[in-house]
Amino acid sequence: MEKLEFLDQRVFKDLKNENTEFDKNPIHYFSEADFETVLKRAAYLGIGIYTIEAFLDNKSFASYSHEDRHKKATDSKWFTRVFLTLKTRQEGLLYAATYKVSAKLLLREGDLTIKEKEE
Repeated sequence: MEKLEFLDQRVFKDLKNENTEFDKNPIHYFSEADFETVLKRAAYLGIGIYTIEAFLDNKSFASYSHEDRHKKATDSKWFTRVFLTLKTRQEGLLYAATYKVSAKLLLREGDLTIKEKEE
């Protein structure tokens, strides 16, 4: 299973991608409520978040990375705190992130998918 396929099936499932030009720019943008769900799922699955970028009126509003916070990408405390800061600072933001999905997780999920198909 590839990273984008995994994210689509496990993390972005049932959430609305607000990117209207997805064919030109493959980054998923989410509303505040949907991005909160993305972060919860990422934390649960052990997916790292390298960067979070917030947009207001199609312009970059703020950008943060795990390195700015001196935290590991998989430390959910950093991205949860940044999200809370952003959503209290400004309403109506759209959010995007870059993700770290380990090869081990991709292999494990791939095995689960194969087993599910066999049953």
